[in-house]
Order: sequence, then structure tokens, then C-alpha cells
Amino acid sequence: MINNLLMMQPEGQDANPLMSFLPLLLIVVVFYFFMIRPQMKRQKEVRKFRESLAKGDKVVTTGGIYGRIVEVKETTIVLEIAKDIHIKVDKNGIIKDMSDAPQQR
Repeated sequence: MINNLLMMQPEGQDANPLMSFLPLLLIVVVFYFFMIRPQMKRQKEVRKFRESLAKGDKVVTTGGIYGRIVEVKETTIVLEIAKDIHIKVDKNGIIKDMSDAPQQR
């Protein structure tokens, strides 16, 4: 009943097509600025970080393994996780640079 009253227009006036799409357009704009744009920015930063990985960097993998980069290849890196223990990790598995993190005791 209330919905019918809200949708009724005075006689003699045509519905403006822009006004019917305005709420949908507003939702799209809000989604873009609050969800899509920040996500694209984060992905760009992560891609830039992974491209800048170099030998000797201390990093953390997505699995939580801390290590130091020994070798960088095109799609993989070799991490030293303990003295003389090396593992091969995909570059997409690296999430953090630990060189600026505070030292834990």
C-alpha cells in the first residue's frame, strides 16, 4: 500500500528515466570508491612489492614461514628458513617484507 503511494505520480507528468536509474547509479559509484578502487590499489602495491624482491630480503610467506631470500627467479624464489635449509616458494606466496618489523626475542 505504501509502496503504491510512493510510486504514484501526479497526473500529466511523465516519469524521468534518469530518476529511475539514479539509485542504481549511486550504488555503483559507492561500490567503486569504497570497495573496488581500494582493492585495485592494494593489488598494485602487492604486485610492485613482489617485483622488487631481492636477494637478502627477509620475508613471510602466506603460510607463515619466515625466511631470507637466497635466490630470485622469474616466478619462484628460494628461501633460507634456517641455517643451510632452503625451500622453493612461488612469488605469489610472499606477503610481507620483514626488514622493517621490530625484532622479537
